[in-house]
Amino acid sequence: MNPELSAFIFPGQGSQFVGMGRELAETYPEACQVFEEADDILGFPLSRLAWDGPESELNDTLNTQPALMVHSVASLRVFQKLYPNFYPAFAAGHSMGELSALVASEALTFAAALRLVRTRGKLMKRAGTISPGGMAAILGLDVPTLDRICSEASQPGEFVQVANDNCPGQVVISGANAALERALMLAQDEKARRVIPLAVSIAAHSPLMLHSQTEFSDAVERAPIIDPRMPIIGNVNAITLTNSSQIRSDLCAQLTSRVRWTESVKLMLNQGVTNFFELGSGSVLIGLIKRIDRQAQGMALGSPADFETLQAT
Repeated sequence: MNPELSAFIFPGQGSQFVGMGRELAETYPEACQVFEEADDILGFPLSRLAWDGPESELNDTLNTQPALMVHSVASLRVFQKLYPNFYPAFAAGHSMGELSALVASEALTFAAALRLVRTRGKLMKRAGTISPGGMAAILGLDVPTLDRICSEASQPGEFVQVANDNCPGQVVISGANAALERALMLAQDEKARRVIPLAVSIAAHSPLMLHSQTEFSDAVERAPIIDPRMPIIGNVNAITLTNSSQIRSDLCAQLTSRVRWTESVKLMLNQGVTNFFELGSGSVLIGLIKRIDRQAQGMALGSPADFETLQAT
């Protein structure tokens, strides 16, 4: 493994599952310690919720976001124990996964990042209650086409926009329910391969999050963010973030801006990255990267079996 050709990547919402991180914590003391720390920091047994459910409570964004971070950081700590001198060229995360990337880059302590991601989940949930909306995955249409569709579907007070540019042919749109419905009809008229409404009531990465913008921006400003040890690829503009000011700006803008994952991955590839390690729950990001560049290599690291495979390579 060559650190200079590698990147750490961290999953966002949608990768959670009941049981996430349990086997890792049972096998590695470093991972168990992360879950125990999280329980103490948050003041409730998040580990029990992550490991035993119920699923409906785990899927509440208030809990999903910190649970994903804890599993990611637990995996990170195991990796660091096994490979203590391995520092990749970049770190990146999908949506809230960017906060996990801050921990990997040492721009933010785990405790501070966990408090911030819990606040993010709380504020996003509140914004969704004030202004309910929805999200949908569109398969088979490109971003320029969906930008045009969203513009046509939006009306004063009813907006919809591209929320996640995940990979070529897989884009998520987000916004007010009425505008979203119009956009879905237009996407079908444009011969989208599939139109998949997502089971969420929060229009993430859309103007509907503005209700919580001020409070989240204040939380970001208070967070003890420092310059990162390694460059982070920011979601909002798909550029390298190398100082604390850039990180704060990206985090604040993230609530209402699209996740430029395709562009972020292409940037890392163009900088010479050939190997991606997805730390935490699932392998969604590795799958997206394979669709962006079939030559890219990736490995999900979230269970003891994953780390056994890594050590055997």
